[in-house]
Amino acid sequence: MTFKKNEFGVVQYPDDDIRRLFVLLSALELLERPTLAAVADLTNLNPETVDDDIERLQDQFGVQIHKLGNVYRIESWGDVLKKNGVLKRLKSVD
Repeated sequence: MTFKKNEFGVVQYPDDDIRRLFVLLSALELLERPTLAAVADLTNLNPETVDDDIERLQDQFGVQIHKLGNVYRIESWGDVLKKNGVLKRLKSVD
């Protein structure tokens, strides 16, 4: 299946696709200063859903993410997800 990419080359998965969460997690990992605005700008994810999606990542995959001020930080990837595999979902559907 072919998906559109935004101006930064980030894959735009459908709303009900779990890979959207992986795009969010990848953005938190790769951005120098991952604020809500920066994540939304890079990924085109709805800023109103980012905190709920972070909670889903924590509940469903054991990822630990903390917010200090307005900057998110991944404390742990948990024991379910493979970091390198998740990071590939940002730019590729392979």
